[in-house]
This record gives sequence, C-alpha cells and structure tokens, in this order.
Amino acid sequence: MQTIPANQLLAGLTLAEPVTIRAVVTDSRKVEPGCVFVCFPGERVDGHDYAAGAYRSGAEYIVANHPVEGVPADRTVIVPDSGKAMIRMASNYRMLFNPRMIGVTGSVGKTTTKEFCYAVLSAFGKTLKTEGNQNNDIGVPNTLFRLTNDTEYAVVEMGMDHAGEIERLTRCARPSAGIITMIGVSHLENLGTRENILKAKLEICTGLPDGAPLALNADNDLLPTASIPSRLRPVWFGIDAANADVRAVDVVTGANGTTFKIIDTQYGTFDAAIPTAGIHTVYDALAAYAAATRLGLDAARCAAALATYRTTGMRQHIVEKGGITFIEDCYNASPDSMKAALSVLKALPNARKIALLGDMLELGGASEEGHRHTGEWAADAGVDALIAYGPRSAAMAEAAKARGVAAVHCQTAEEVLQYVRQFVRPGDAVLVKASHSMGLEQLLQEYYKELPQG
Repeated sequence: MQTIPANQLLAGLTLAEPVTIRAVVTDSRKVEPGCVFVCFPGERVDGHDYAAGAYRSGAEYIVANHPVEGVPADRTVIVPDSGKAMIRMASNYRMLFNPRMIGVTGSVGKTTTKEFCYAVLSAFGKTLKTEGNQNNDIGVPNTLFRLTNDTEYAVVEMGMDHAGEIERLTRCARPSAGIITMIGVSHLENLGTRENILKAKLEICTGLPDGAPLALNADNDLLPTASIPSRLRPVWFGIDAANADVRAVDVVTGANGTTFKIIDTQYGTFDAAIPTAGIHTVYDALAAYAAATRLGLDAARCAAALATYRTTGMRQHIVEKGGITFIEDCYNASPDSMKAALSVLKALPNARKIALLGDMLELGGASEEGHRHTGEWAADAGVDALIAYGPRSAAMAEAAKARGVAAVHCQTAEEVLQYVRQFVRPGDAVLVKASHSMGLEQLLQEYYKELPQG
C-alpha cells in the first residue's frame, strides 16, 4: 500500500487528521505503526478484543463497531458494519490510481478466469491480481490496497452470497471491463432461483464506466436472456454459439493441456494452447481473451499469453503420486463444476478411473437433484468406482449405483480412506472434488503419506 493521508482514506467515515497511513489491517498480528486497524466481530474471535493492543502498537486509527476501552475517542472510528467500512476506505484509496482493470464474477470459474486474465495482462505490464479467492468485503479491499503508482493492469475477482454484494464491490473497484463466466446454481440457498442469481451477477454493470466491455458466456442458457445496459459493450464468447464474437473451435483436450483456435469476429483467427484439461477451462480462457482484447490489447499477444496460465491451490491440479494420477480439485464444488471435472477425468488415458466426490453446499432446495445428477454424470464419464462422502452425497451414490457404477457412500473421513485404500491402485486416475469445508484436501494429504515416495 502506498501512503495516504488519514483524512483522505477515512473520508465518509469520520473527520480524521491528515496523518500518514501506511496500511489497513484486520489481523492484529500485522499491526504496524501508521496503520488503520479494522475490528471484525466473529463467532470465535472478536477483533475488538485486540483493538487496544493495536493502538498501543502504533495504529493511528481503530475502526470499530463500538467504543473500545484503551482507545481514545478521537482515534476510534465507529461504524455499524466493518465490511462496508473496508469497502469505503478501499474506494477512497482506489481513486488514487488508474490501471486498466478487469472485474470477474460468475457462478463457476471465477478464480480460473481471474488467473487467465492475470496471465494475459502480465504480458503487457505490471499486473495486480486477487490472491486466492479473496473476493468478498475484506478480500476485494485488501486487493485494492495493494495498488501502487506503477500498477498498469489489475484483475479483481468478485464473489457474493446475497443480492447487492456485487454492486457494492464493483462500485468500489470500478473496473474498466467486466466478465460474467456463467450463471449456475451456486447460492440458490440464499437467492432462491437462477434468475435471481443472474440479476445479482449483473450488478457488475453498475461499476463499469460508459463504453466498457462486458464479456459474457454465449453458451450459457440464461446469460443471453439478460438485459445489458446500452451504455456498455457486450462481447460474447463461446464454443457452440455460432454468433459469438469470440469462439473456440477445433478443441483438443488431454491430460497435458488443451489446444484450440480462437475465431474473433473483430481481430481474426489465432492458435491457442492452455496447460489445463477440460472444456470448461477453454471458456475461462476465452473470457480473459475477450475482455483483454476489448480493452485494446493486441489480440495475437493475448492469445499467446494464455499458455502462461498457472493453476492455484487445489483447483484441477493434476499430479502423480505413487504411480497414481490425481486431479486435485478440492477447493469448491457445484453441479456445474462437478460435471466439468468429470469430463476431465473421462479424457485422461488411464485405464481405470475413480471419482472421490463429496458434498456440494449452498444448493438449497436443489441439493438432492444436484447430487443425484452428479452421480449420473459420474456414470456417463465411465468411472470404475465412485466414493461419495458426506450426508448430501447419498443421493449421488444411489444414482451412480442405478447406472451400474460400483459406488459407496461414506459418512466419515476414515471410511473414505478405507475405500480409497481398497479401490485405488497404481495406474489409476482419481478425481477428488467437493466443497472446501468437506476437508478432502487434508484427507488427500493423509493418503499421500501412505504412498511410495519418489
């Protein structure tokens, strides 16, 4: 973070003195002289308990929901919502800079698309990106606080659980271009219908300037029905839609990556290669290409830069351990991403394929149907065995069994490990995917310890 006067950073929250602020922190362990410390009340830890210590350690101002003993009143900024205070400070800080920025949202593929955007933009200059999936009221401000005068490009991921959140984030970030990856069923629990999800994702339009490009998935069933503000420039990307502005054709995917041709109605045809497997990642790459080129970046360089994409965390990361090929995809899960991941498993050359799939959360009333469809898709992918984990995944196992798959349903992590030991052998390919809170990442690390090293 570059330094900024407190009265400028805290404008709209309090009348502050023009002292120099060097950082905004929410973790008491990161407090430093000249920072603003923001208190967040939590179920297990309350940031207000650390406010006095933060002030003693040199914090210039404490943002809190109530007065705190040990912090002078003139150094306490009292707000009703700490997250909205972070957004306000980040918006004030954002006004200091003018990078070309892409904002990314959508039901599935946000983080992968963000990483493709980073790969493309980095080919043209110094680029800032959202780290991990820091895409909420804390994560987006923390990303914006990393802007500096030499930041030429940026890509910011924006997530949501409820209506109104994307609008708040996009008004704060004020991207130069937007991307909506697709409209799926994630967050049905809170929003009720896919139409409501579409409406919530379209909130990204409110933060885009007049004439800004908005890249949209032409193959998604709902997005083409959306009413896009006439002041924006929609650019449609896809594979099946013949009228898409940017299309991928001649797609060839395998264990080591995917090649395809980009047909761009504005700039021509380009060869592209990405180090990922699965048709869904082609969509993510097309979205990044579409947004970047409509920001005026050279199309040929954008297409070539897609090859520099690097995966993050356990997101469709293909590794080999003990002679077994694992698709590590433990970060998140929805029916859409389950179907896509199973298509990657199907494309692998291994003779035997095993799917270890866990519960998908936040599906609301669509939960049983989503898990049942996933079991059917596992059968369609030709898996030799399905290990379903978690209470919601019972429907998944039942559906797979009805299609003739050797499927088991496990309630505990130890049961899962027992069946993995029983089913998996060298030469197999194993897809491991569930919502992050199911803990499959930790379970997988435990199993890796049992495999031959080297």
